[in-house]
Amino acid sequence: MEPAPGMRIKVTKDGPYIATGGIPVSIEKIAVDEDGESTEWEHGRGLDTRDTCGLCRCGASATKPYCDGSHAIVNFVGTETAPRTPYTEACDVLEGPRIDVRDQKDLCADARFCHRDGSVWHRVYDDDEASEKLVIEECKLCPSGRYTAVNKDTGESYEPELAPHISLVQDPHNGVSGPIWVRGGIAIESADGHEYEVRNRVTLCRCGKSSNKPFCDGSHIDCGFHDHL
Repeated sequence: MEPAPGMRIKVTKDGPYIATGGIPVSIEKIAVDEDGESTEWEHGRGLDTRDTCGLCRCGASATKPYCDGSHAIVNFVGTETAPRTPYTEACDVLEGPRIDVRDQKDLCADARFCHRDGSVWHRVYDDDEASEKLVIEECKLCPSGRYTAVNKDTGESYEPELAPHISLVQDPHNGVSGPIWVRGGIAIESADGHEYEVRNRVTLCRCGKSSNKPFCDGSHIDCGFHDHL
């Protein structure tokens, strides 16, 4: 997709993400049903929009989500290890009778929208309208873009309409704070100047523990990361 005009996130070496272009920032909570399964996004409050801001990615800042220089104190190593292969080349494809699902496992941010009602990876193989609808819905809720539902006839992805925005994910069910959800095609540049593939939705690590930096791999759950926003 085309990058959002004037907006960019720069990953700095062993330091914060520098967001420029006046990107709106707000809180998004994962809402769950009575069984604890993720069902929808609950919109939270917005933070002050800044033309430029440094967003913490080491997990140690006392002024989260913003950087306060703690990365230097804790000797944060933020080496980027994520593959740079385009999504459609890196993903696996689950081929169902009605719909296909692309799946790049190393992008998983563990938001768990894919688990409900039998799970995406099982329901994609069911040949009925309810399963097709559920698979599309759950893939569109995935914040990281690990999963995308694909029309078998046209090859086009079913993508949610997302305006350029940065969301700070909160996961009350697990008692943790999640990644930075980057939405709407905001360009992301690595510390060494590489331009990551521009996508409608990706999640960036902010606990500092991901093994797939700069992207989230769900490590915030294991380390109990919390931003107290």
